[in-house]
Amino acid sequence: MEQSKKRNSWRMPVGMIAVVAVIIIAVIFGLKGGDATVVKDADLVISISEISTKANFYPVEIDGTELEVLAVEAPDGSIRTAFNTCQVCYSSGRGYYEQDGDVLVCQNCGNRFRMDQIEIESGGCNPVPIFDTNKTVTEDSIIISKELLTEAKVIFTNWKTQ
Repeated sequence: MEQSKKRNSWRMPVGMIAVVAVIIIAVIFGLKGGDATVVKDADLVISISEISTKANFYPVEIDGTELEVLAVEAPDGSIRTAFNTCQVCYSSGRGYYEQDGDVLVCQNCGNRFRMDQIEIESGGCNPVPIFDTNKTVTEDSIIISKELLTEAKVIFTNWKTQ
C-alpha cells in the first residue's frame, strides 16, 4: 500500500511537466511562419516554402522604425507581397491589415481586400504593394532590399500607435 502511494505521487508532477512541455512546444512552433524574428537593418529574406493562403506578417526594424511586410499565396497560386499598411490610412496609426478568412481588413477604415488584389492594385485604400521590380525572387526565396525598406520608413512613422 505504501509503495502504491509513492508510485502515484510521481504521476502528478510528471503529468504537469508533460503539459508544460507541450505548451512550450506549441508556443515555439506557433510563432513560426514569419511572425517570430524581427529583421533589423538588413534585407528581408522570405522563404517561399512558408508562404500559404494564410497571410504571413514579417516584422522589420530599420533605423529604429518598425515596419511589416506581408506575403500570401493568392487563389491563382501566385505569391503576393505588400507593406502591411494602407496607402490612404497609414498616417492614422491604425492603417494596417489583419486577415479575416480569405480577405485582409484595414483596421482603420474597414475596407476589405481579396488576396488576388494584393500587389496588383496601386493607389487608393489598399496595402502598399511591393512589385516584382522592387524585390528579388528566386526559386527558394523573396528578398526585399534594405534600401526599399528604408524608403518605406516614412509610411510607418505613425504605424500601430493608436
